[in-house]
Amino acid sequence: MTSGKALLSTLLLLPLSAAAQNGSAVILPPGTPLPVSIPNHLPMKTGQPIRAELLYPIYDHDKVVLPARTIVIGTILSLTPDHTRRVHARLRLDFTPFHIPVVRFTSIVLPDGSTASLSTTTATDGAPIYRLVAPPPRKGGLIAQQVDTLKQAAKDRIAVVTGPDKKDRFVQFVYSQLPYHAERIAKGTAWTAETDSALPIPGLSPSPPPPAPPVTADTTRPTWILQAYLSTPMSSATSKSGEKISATVAEPILNPDGSVAVPQGSILNGEVTKARPSRSWGRAGQLSFNFRDLTFPGSQPQSVQAALTGTDGAADMAMNSEGEVKPKPKDKLVIPAILIGLAFRPLDRDGGQNHHMLGKDAVASNSLGTIGFIIGTAARQPNLAAGFGFYGAAISIYERVIRRGKEVTFAKDTRVVLQTTPRRSAAIKPNAAP
Repeated sequence: MTSGKALLSTLLLLPLSAAAQNGSAVILPPGTPLPVSIPNHLPMKTGQPIRAELLYPIYDHDKVVLPARTIVIGTILSLTPDHTRRVHARLRLDFTPFHIPVVRFTSIVLPDGSTASLSTTTATDGAPIYRLVAPPPRKGGLIAQQVDTLKQAAKDRIAVVTGPDKKDRFVQFVYSQLPYHAERIAKGTAWTAETDSALPIPGLSPSPPPPAPPVTADTTRPTWILQAYLSTPMSSATSKSGEKISATVAEPILNPDGSVAVPQGSILNGEVTKARPSRSWGRAGQLSFNFRDLTFPGSQPQSVQAALTGTDGAADMAMNSEGEVKPKPKDKLVIPAILIGLAFRPLDRDGGQNHHMLGKDAVASNSLGTIGFIIGTAARQPNLAAGFGFYGAAISIYERVIRRGKEVTFAKDTRVVLQTTPRRSAAIKPNAAP
């Protein structure tokens, strides 16, 4: 039986080998990252089909073999409990059993329109992804910088109301006030899965390996903007200063004449320069890193100076002008102060009419969603409504002021953008003739 299986495998692989030798197929190796996102909302349920799109093109040397927005098809294998989210939801009387989906992708639509089988690792890192970029350096002193932070926070809140998909966000806000609501996977949620077997892409001629750019005596110091995938996961909670890290160049850099300056697959090596876990009182974790050498395939490492200019991250993260990624600052006092003020409203009953009293009870007890609203208004007890209000204010103070701050985390295969310059007097001249 074993020999029969081996013979069958050999016969199945013969066409693939012949195609590769004839230059009619490109073989993507195992471990190739496939970053994908979903263009529409999906139900959170086991067995749910997933139709996602590649976020970035996939290269073989200097040729695109899978363009961005290539369709990748998969399914939700299982749901695991999201314990952290459940605990904080229970505090607000939300009993929705929040989950984290485990997904796997099984097929891909190739550039010629055909569908090929695909085998990937499972992925659970699903979250809406945004490209964080470094803003211009801040001007002014500490007070001016704090004012700018408050202005940006105000703009972010306004954007929630005025930005695209505002109707959908309003519906989700209404759902969040219910004690139980259906779960979904939000539009824009992204996963990065790796191929766990070779993936043939037919109909394309493989590119010859590009020659490594030679070292010359020219003092020109070229600057490259490199797109790379982190090969090493990092977290402010677990990483240590001096820990070695690496990244793999995802897209080649071409010279004006079309020759390759930095080949796809080149390796960046560096280290963590600062790591501090998050602490209580809302103090976020701190994590910084840099890369110090770049190695082309088949060549010796060269010393480089790299600055992080962009990275994929969550909406609640931001990058400063020094390239450091941090959680966005929260307005720790404004929201709790408003909730405390509303909590006092039911206690002010002097000369008020019944409908005014009902409104005061409603605005105070609504801090706990629909359950608080119904009980606080139906009971017609000002102390009960005020109690709901003060409880909601206490939860807000805990989450914004007392609770441990957010960690800074970079998962494996996080996409980063680096501005890289060779650090040597005899710099590599990328447009030199081999």
